[in-house]
Amino acid sequence: MGVFVYLPLVLPLTALPMARLAEQHLHPRSATRLLAAVGSTLALCSTLCLALLMVVGTAQLPGNPLPDGWSDPEVRAAVPYEEKAGLVAIGVLGAVLVACGGTLLRHARTRIRAARALPGATGPGAAGDLALVPSPDPYAYALPAGRGRGGRIVVSTAMMDCLDARERDALVAHERAHLTGRHHRYLLVTQLAARANPFLLPLRTAVAYSTERWADEEAADAVGSRRAVATAVGKAALFSHRPPGPAVLPAFAAEGPVPRRVAALLDPEPSAGLWPPASAHLALAAVTATAGTAASALSSLNATVTLVGILHAATPL
Repeated sequence: MGVFVYLPLVLPLTALPMARLAEQHLHPRSATRLLAAVGSTLALCSTLCLALLMVVGTAQLPGNPLPDGWSDPEVRAAVPYEEKAGLVAIGVLGAVLVACGGTLLRHARTRIRAARALPGATGPGAAGDLALVPSPDPYAYALPAGRGRGGRIVVSTAMMDCLDARERDALVAHERAHLTGRHHRYLLVTQLAARANPFLLPLRTAVAYSTERWADEEAADAVGSRRAVATAVGKAALFSHRPPGPAVLPAFAAEGPVPRRVAALLDPEPSAGLWPPASAHLALAAVTATAGTAASALSSLNATVTLVGILHAATPL
């Protein structure tokens, strides 16, 4: 197994240059999908290698994690043995599982609490997937529902009062784009990836931004005016207050680089093509991230195959 089992723990660093360049030069839809795929792959590989380190580090200890059929002393003796690395891996893997479990639990609780608060939240003007909440605090967010059930667009009456008719259309189109694009899934995947490997935190931040930009572009197409969406985003950010519950859900005036979103909307629509690259720097970053992701996957596969081969070869027939 050698160094291959350690490489996936640090190879996520190769994706960091692409995170910022992708959100600057790619269409936000492409940037979101690309960064989420790269981040989830790297996170899975690093978590798998932590599990392998745990196995090889504790293979010779009583109560080792090998299956019962492989618990013979001769089998344990044949497995590569890294006690210190294995013991550290146990703690790190436990922390990863706790962090990911907490993220999933927090996400589920938020959606449940927000959904329970909605039945009575249908003021004048509420229709279809739009729920108007009587509130003096301006806010808006997308609340995804279960599989195949779409979701709801939750907007406070104070937020509606801050915007004119066209800007309201832009707000609703923006939140509807979050629902139809299933942006909450990309956000959750990258949150879990960042919990699994802290080196992936910049990818989580980049995906949070690119999902908002993706919804901005969809809203601009829906209302036919990029400037109207830019104005709505700016005004909503000035007045917006996040409700305490939906901090993990996509929101119209989400915390983050609102000036960059407004500036991007005042520029021409970005190209949806992935090729040719928009800049040499992006091309180099993409090659580096691709090589790092491929190396991480191959290293994980090599370590897994090596360990399984050793165990099968050492297992008495």
